[in-house]
Amino acid sequence: MNTESILLVGHGSREASGNDEIFSFAEQWRQRQPGWRIEVCFIEFSEITMSEGLKRAATGASRVMVVPLILNAAGHVKMDIPQAIDGARLKFPLVQFLYAPHLSACDPILAILRRRLKGAMQALDMPDPSTTGVVLLGRGSSDRQANGDMAKMARWLLEETDHDLVDLAFTGITHPRLEKTVQRQSMLGMKQVVVLPYYLFNGTLVERITRQVEHLKAQYPTLRFASTKYFGFEKEIVELLEQRVNDMRRNAPVALMPCDGCKYRSFAEEHGMGGHHHDDALPHSHDHTHDHADPHEHPHAPVHAHEYDHAHGHKRPHDHANA
Repeated sequence: MNTESILLVGHGSREASGNDEIFSFAEQWRQRQPGWRIEVCFIEFSEITMSEGLKRAATGASRVMVVPLILNAAGHVKMDIPQAIDGARLKFPLVQFLYAPHLSACDPILAILRRRLKGAMQALDMPDPSTTGVVLLGRGSSDRQANGDMAKMARWLLEETDHDLVDLAFTGITHPRLEKTVQRQSMLGMKQVVVLPYYLFNGTLVERITRQVEHLKAQYPTLRFASTKYFGFEKEIVELLEQRVNDMRRNAPVALMPCDGCKYRSFAEEHGMGGHHHDDALPHSHDHTHDHADPHEHPHAPVHAHEYDHAHGHKRPHDHANA
C-alpha cells in the first residue's frame, strides 16, 4: 500500500476540454513519476469536487499532499482549498494533510513567458521589439496580491527583454481591459502587439481572448497582432510541482496550510464570509470570479514547507469569470 498520495487541484472549467487537459497533465506526470500516486480534483465545474478528491487521496494513505495547479493566490488558494482540507482533517483524523504553495510569480513562469514571446516575435513580419508592444493578459481579481503577481511578471518581462512597452490587461474584475491597453499602445506608436495569455489551460476565457484579438485586428487594421497559447504542459510547470512535493517531504513534520492559525481567516469563517468550495456539488454554471476578500490585507509569516509571501485580501463576493 502506498501510504503517500498527491492531490492535484485544478480550478475547473465549463469547457470540457479544459478539465480534460488537466487529466492529461496528471497522466503525463504519473508517467514521469511512476512511483507517485497522483489524484485529481477540481474546485468547481466538475463532479470530482474537492471533497471527493480529498476522500480519494486519503483512502489508503497516511499522508496527503495537496498541490494547487493555480497561478495566483486569490480566494481559492487562501480560503476554499484550506477549508476543504479542514473538513478532510475531521473526516480522516489519522491522515496528515499538507498544503503546497500555488505556482506564483517566479523565474520558471517567466521562462515560459519569454519562450512564448520569442515564438510570437518570430511569427511577425517585422520582429522589432522597439515597435512591438507586449500585453500580459490575465484573469483579473479583487485580490490585489494576485494582480500584483501579474504586475511583477510584466515588470520582469520588461527587464529581461528588449521591448520598450510591456503592459498588463485583465479579462474581468479589474482594469485595464485588453481593448484599452491596445488603444494605449497604438497611441504610443507601437506597430505590432503581442498578447500573452497568463493562463494554465484552455477554458471559456481563453476562447474569449481568441475572439477579442480577432475583433481588435478589425478595429486596428494598421496594427499587426500575434497571440500565444496558454501554458499547458510545460516542463517548468511540472518541475515547479515536483519542487513543491519534495519541499513538503523534506519538511513534513512542520508543514501547515498557508492559512493555519490565521486570525483573519477565522474571523471570516465566524462571520459567514468563508470560501466557496463546492462539496459534493455537481457542475454549476455561474459567472463569477472567486476572490473572496474582506477589506483587509495582511502579510503573515509562512508556516508550511515552502516559504512564500502570503497576504490575504479576502473579499466575499466572487469575482473571477471562470475559465
